[in-house]
Amino acid sequence: MTIKEINRLFPFQKLFNMLLGLSFVLQFVIILYNHFSGYFVLESTTHFLGRLFFGTLLSIAGAFLMAYPDLFFIQYLNRKSPWGKQLFQRVVLQFVFTLVVGTLASLLITLTSHFLGRYTNDLYFVFFYNALIGSVVNLLLMVLLEAWLHFNESSLSKEKAEKLEKELSQIKFEVLKNQINPHFMFNSLNVLSELIETNVDDAQKFIDEFSAIYRYVLETIEKPVVTLDEELGFVRSYFFLQQMRYGQSLMLNIDVPARMIKLFLPPLSLQVVLENAIKHNVINEANPLKIDIREEEGWLVVENNIQPKVSAVKSTGVGQDNMVKRYAMIGTKIPKFVVKTSHYSVKLPLIKPEENESSNR
Repeated sequence: MTIKEINRLFPFQKLFNMLLGLSFVLQFVIILYNHFSGYFVLESTTHFLGRLFFGTLLSIAGAFLMAYPDLFFIQYLNRKSPWGKQLFQRVVLQFVFTLVVGTLASLLITLTSHFLGRYTNDLYFVFFYNALIGSVVNLLLMVLLEAWLHFNESSLSKEKAEKLEKELSQIKFEVLKNQINPHFMFNSLNVLSELIETNVDDAQKFIDEFSAIYRYVLETIEKPVVTLDEELGFVRSYFFLQQMRYGQSLMLNIDVPARMIKLFLPPLSLQVVLENAIKHNVINEANPLKIDIREEEGWLVVENNIQPKVSAVKSTGVGQDNMVKRYAMIGTKIPKFVVKTSHYSVKLPLIKPEENESSNR
């Protein structure tokens, strides 16, 4: 753990305020105890305030000498001997470390105080007395820092979870919006209108596939993953609608081994890839767009020939970014985007059933 990481979890100002308050209370109690016990009798209120001010300054210096080693040691133990596993070993190590650091810090402060104004009492007794106080104070400080660290980490985890939840909601919204955007709806209704006038049977098929698409979207928008078999079923419906518009100028070839269809991927991942291919390339009889979906070394590869439109719409990359984020939430592998001279391919990792069960636990 670095100083930067400590300052992130324990902002200096907050740490200083805590140590200042602890030092003030400690000195206030010690000075009054020494006075009423006869160990060091105060002469006046001014004498009391002077000792309180001077003692607080020394105490806060000692508190910092103890706090930072304590924080480093707490983080070291969190990695090597976490509370949930090696409890007894951690308690012993932390107790011994706390006593050693408290003693060393108190001895250093005692020497500094003796240098600034010599003690009238036996110095060895003062060493012992202050070491005892320093050890007890450091035990208290260690408890406070542990509690503060736990609280801060819980707060950071909560913030991170809320951020991820918000991001996931945004991704779901973008995916859903992408599926029912006005352009897709408008083009589909235009095709349907033409089919109703020319071919009622094809119009009925179009309506069936159109409803299948939106049923799939509504059923899967809340799911983190679906099987490749389900996704390919959606792709066939989606592609049917697109072929009604482009005819044989748009071709799709799916060559996926049966062993892969029960693997998982985020829903609508293939739709994002297909839509980008259709959106950014010329599609006509002279320039047909060919899209291949195949397996390659355990990855699902979607590849199309590149024939960019002259007035191509600039890509925002939102669809791809959302797809990458969805993959990052459920596993360690993320999609790869490869641009070649004449082809563009997207490689999608597929998740095994046991990996999916592990990510859901």
